[in-house]
Amino acid sequence: MGLTGGIGSGKSTVSAMLAERGAVVVDADQVVRDVQQPGSPVLEKMAERFGAQVIAEDGSLDRAAVAAVVFTDPDALKDLNAIVHPAVGAEMNRQVMAQRDTDRVVVMDIPLLTENPREGLQAIVVVDVDPEVQVRRLVEGRGFGEDDARARIAKQATREQRLATATHVIDNSGTLDDLVPQVDRLWSALVALPQLPADWEMPVRPPKVESPAEPPAEPATS
Repeated sequence: MGLTGGIGSGKSTVSAMLAERGAVVVDADQVVRDVQQPGSPVLEKMAERFGAQVIAEDGSLDRAAVAAVVFTDPDALKDLNAIVHPAVGAEMNRQVMAQRDTDRVVVMDIPLLTENPREGLQAIVVVDVDPEVQVRRLVEGRGFGEDDARARIAKQATREQRLATATHVIDNSGTLDDLVPQVDRLWSALVALPQLPADWEMPVRPPKVESPAEPPAEPATS
């Protein structure tokens, strides 16, 4: 199944709660970081395309340096996506297929799932909050300026677009105590989904992920 939600929605909190209940979480943003490790083919290709300045002194990716290039150059952004997305898609599919012969619930945690739908998902869970709640969390919890927070939200799918794709909705506008029973009900629904056939194959389609300059996952609900 797929899990998504706008920046500041608390999607990562829901993902962690599902993992606590036994889900195998395939996190798109974590996979991006993994395929960009020092010495990786992806990082080498990025350095070839964008120059040595995108590599920090310790050999890791300088995300801010990449962002400075691609945010002002649409062609550079396309080239970045062409390098990163296939590797991310292949690794996510590998992790999903590794669970094919088990009865584990597999959660594909993809921030931009609405913007770039994936085939083959048995359910799509949207973590939903009012945009004003997103703004407040980004400003108070993550130190964003209000204009920056609103600009980042505006770059993603709208609340209405995400909800239109959902088979399950988690309302995360309240407290952690409000969230727990919703996740419990969701978990009961997920474990009741039919087992996929033994010959099932995950469609190969690389997910879009957050940009190299996107901050880490959002904190717990506030």
